Amino acid sequence: MRANPLLSKVLEKYKKGEILLEDAAREIEGLRIERVGDFACLDLGRPVRCGMPEVVLAEGKEPSHLAEIAIRQAETAGRCVVTRVTPAQVTAVQERCAGKGIASEYRDLARILVLSTGRAPEATGGVVAVITAGTSDIRVAEEAKVIAEEMGCVVRTAYDVGAAGIHRLFPALQPLLDADVFIVCAGREGTLPSVVAGLVDKPVLGVPVSTGYGYMGKGEAALASMLQSCSVIAVVNIDAGFTAGAFAARIANAGRKP
Repeated sequence: MRANPLLSKVLEKYKKGEILLEDAAREIEGLRIERVGDFACLDLGRPVRCGMPEVVLAEGKEPSHLAEIAIRQAETAGRCVVTRVTPAQVTAVQERCAGKGIASEYRDLARILVLSTGRAPEATGGVVAVITAGTSDIRVAEEAKVIAEEMGCVVRTAYDVGAAGIHRLFPALQPLLDADVFIVCAGREGTLPSVVAGLVDKPVLGVPVSTGYGYMGKGEAALASMLQSCSVIAVVNIDAGFTAGAFAARIANAGRKP
């Protein structure tokens, strides 16, 4: 069984005398949970257990609760990624951050807010390619991009290269061919992931996007099409940019480990 690289790194630091035993034990505590008030539990052991950061979903959360959760996560882990944020939630979190010396960056296309105390994601060498069929798919693609970057990957993109003008795809693929994994976002009939999987020799993740209307609109036709793909692809849920980005990063990072 391959050793968890995060655990190995902590143990190596302890072996070299760079950290105390107590600090090493705290870092490798994979089941570590910290309560925030009486409404939330932070999973601080997720990076150790799963090799990916704890990410806060803003959807449905009160702005004041979200601010408290995000700031506690940033203070404890050095960074906090908040997905699906609304403008009101962004304002609430950023106002609280300003008084605590925590930097915040709102990436509006991805609807993601990133908090930091100065710590940056550690580069892994993994490379993820993100492709969209149309410009309406960019919002989901950008969510996947930010998540993969937060997990240490380099992300390269090619947007608006779908099947309606398939001649756009071939030159767009050229600078992406050394990627470890491809994320392909498409709405309407969702053809593009199957096409890409027939052209590249790396794993392809299809992301159905909730564009399209009428019968089987809102991403349903795209999901069905991707699930029936004759090319070999994996498929995530409709609009699941976070899932695609995290899974692609895990694939890319695993491929770069010695």
